[in-house]
Amino acid sequence: MLGNPSGGYTTDLLIEHRREIADLLQRIKNRRLQVFGLYATPIFLIVTLLAWAGVKVFIWLHGDTPTAVNGIFAAVALILATASVIQGIAEFGVGSPWADSETPVRKLRLELALAEERHVLEARRHTPPVTDRQASYKEIIPWEIARLRKESRHYRRLHLLMQWLLFISSAAITGVTAWYDPPQPAKGVLIGLGATVTVITAAAGYFKPRERAFNLQQTADSIEQHTTALELGIAPYAAADEEENLRTYATTVEGLRAEQRMREQQLDQPQQGQQQVI
Repeated sequence: MLGNPSGGYTTDLLIEHRREIADLLQRIKNRRLQVFGLYATPIFLIVTLLAWAGVKVFIWLHGDTPTAVNGIFAAVALILATASVIQGIAEFGVGSPWADSETPVRKLRLELALAEERHVLEARRHTPPVTDRQASYKEIIPWEIARLRKESRHYRRLHLLMQWLLFISSAAITGVTAWYDPPQPAKGVLIGLGATVTVITAAAGYFKPRERAFNLQQTADSIEQHTTALELGIAPYAAADEEENLRTYATTVEGLRAEQRMREQQLDQPQQGQQQVI
């Protein structure tokens, strides 16, 4: 917002709108958890009591229920009953510690919609020049690069974990089979290991964490390369006009991000669909 004397005020106002939106999102999340606990805890308590009675009727009808079983059911019922009372007091009591007690979630969602509308209207009233928006775009790219690399590391670690589990399970199947003859004592172990190998192989083929990690890392490296070239003023950003360099930079980075999204969509499609897209 260069050359705009009210630019600082406008920036602070937009930041305040974003803070209000973030606060409302967190309040909605907290309120949903509160409402869920308020209604779900009594239901779980009733289910526990019914299960306790069912165990007594269908299993130990003509005998005494074991002390351990009674103790477990009693402890669970006591915990649920205590939680129900505490949540009821927090919801309907005076001086509730819950910030939005007795507030419907739909009311908070309406406040969120209004806050987002105010943010959009304020942003439209004080839209900065294109050059300022391009310069601001350049400043947020480091966070985008960090996000891509973080996701790349996540998928790379997931791929390595899957591979190690696959290696260990495959080797264990051979070892257990060779150790037991006949394999009757280890039949459950073999079934579990075989199921693990099948699940990991299917998951690796469906989610493709290695390909996702490679694509994310490649996009992050390409964006970083263009960012460095822009900062150093080298090709393809060696033009004397800074606005032209920023425009070319924004166009190139958006193209790279669009390619990344397209690759993610192709990985989400079935194998036959991928072949048709390619």
